[in-house]
Amino acid sequence: MFGQTLSVLLAGLIASHLVGSWIYSMDRSQIVRAVGGAVIAQRITNLSRLVQDASDDWRARIVAALSDETFKVALAAEPPRTSVTDADAPAADALRQLLTEQLSTGGSGAPLVSVSQPRGIMVGLAQRMMDQHPMMQGFGGMGPLAGFREMQVAVPLQDGQWLVYSTVLPDSGGAFSLRFLISMGVMVFITLLVAIWVVRRVTTPLTALGQAAQRLGEDLNAPPMPETGTVETRQAAHAFNAMQSRLRRMIEDRSQMLAAISHDFRTPLTLLRLRAENVDDPIERERMLSTIADLDAMVAATLAFASDGESRAPHRRTDLTALIASIVDDMADGGLPVRMDEAQPIVLECDPASLKRALTNLIDNAVNYGGSAVVAISNSARGIEIAIDDCGPGIPEAELSHVFEPLYRLESSRSRETGGMGLGLAIAQSIVRAHDGQLTLVNRSEGGLCALIVLPASRF
Repeated sequence: MFGQTLSVLLAGLIASHLVGSWIYSMDRSQIVRAVGGAVIAQRITNLSRLVQDASDDWRARIVAALSDETFKVALAAEPPRTSVTDADAPAADALRQLLTEQLSTGGSGAPLVSVSQPRGIMVGLAQRMMDQHPMMQGFGGMGPLAGFREMQVAVPLQDGQWLVYSTVLPDSGGAFSLRFLISMGVMVFITLLVAIWVVRRVTTPLTALGQAAQRLGEDLNAPPMPETGTVETRQAAHAFNAMQSRLRRMIEDRSQMLAAISHDFRTPLTLLRLRAENVDDPIERERMLSTIADLDAMVAATLAFASDGESRAPHRRTDLTALIASIVDDMADGGLPVRMDEAQPIVLECDPASLKRALTNLIDNAVNYGGSAVVAISNSARGIEIAIDDCGPGIPEAELSHVFEPLYRLESSRSRETGGMGLGLAIAQSIVRAHDGQLTLVNRSEGGLCALIVLPASRF
């Protein structure tokens, strides 16, 4: 969001600046040409009156003295043949009207004016004007001649001769000059700094809200968000803290209810166990005691699963390899077919008690349903991988998406010895998710099932 918002602001700013610069350049071009034309028209008017009032002997001398490299003046018997393009017609008409008014001429004696791109000798003339007049260096930003127009003016004299002037008319040039690019770069830099500060100020509360939501997913008793900042930020933080409080109360109420149910169940179960002991038929007595034990185990497993969402112990650095080795050794000492592949020590910041419970559930499943368990731990590109393989029949592909559901059992009987409570995998998955990990079950190609735990490397 930070990058997108910043990009949109900069794109809009640059686009508006370019359009504004183009409009300003067009307006400036008209002003510069109007002022330049007025100055040249005034000079032509004064020189024409001077030549008109001079005697025939002095005209040639005056014309020769007035002419220079940037302002050519000559006497001609006929006016020069020129053509005006549609683009240059407005400028030529404006100059012709101005000269006509100042020279008080009209009709067939009106001056002839043409404005066009510089050609031939006028190209060098325009370049020399730029070199000689520093004030004109800013014109023609898209090239040394782009800001000029060649102008020819033929003024009729009373004796039938024509006084011909040749010069160049300055224009404002292109909008994208070096100064413009420098000013735009400075503007973009300053605006970028301000935009970064503003956008960061706006998006920081959203980042804090996301981090708070992540903490809430890991620990329901995480500290509440600070209710600071703008009005909207305070409202969002207050709503989030209220939601966290409601969730905490809901979980606490559920746990208290289940604990009360469990406590209330224990009393009748104990009474039933005592009465079952007094049954004379040993077979019936064993069946009743077995059913009571199933009920007791079911209540305990359900309470353990329900209380799993409550606050957990603080995470601490733990050698996972040693933790798994201790579980395997304990089971192997009990006569279970469990072994562990050799592995290097791998340290993880975690809750060792809950992880031990999840691993024990998975290894128990491998032994009970697969006949044996082989545990391996390693580092990979995805993180820490813990694989628990067995040699059993595996799980049908259609059932792999359901085995993590609470109280779901593949074994159809109601026997605790064969079907279990259906909560082992659900509890293990909940614990792994609390560590930002992932638990998946995959049927092995050589037979059996692989329970794979992947814990993120960020917790190393």
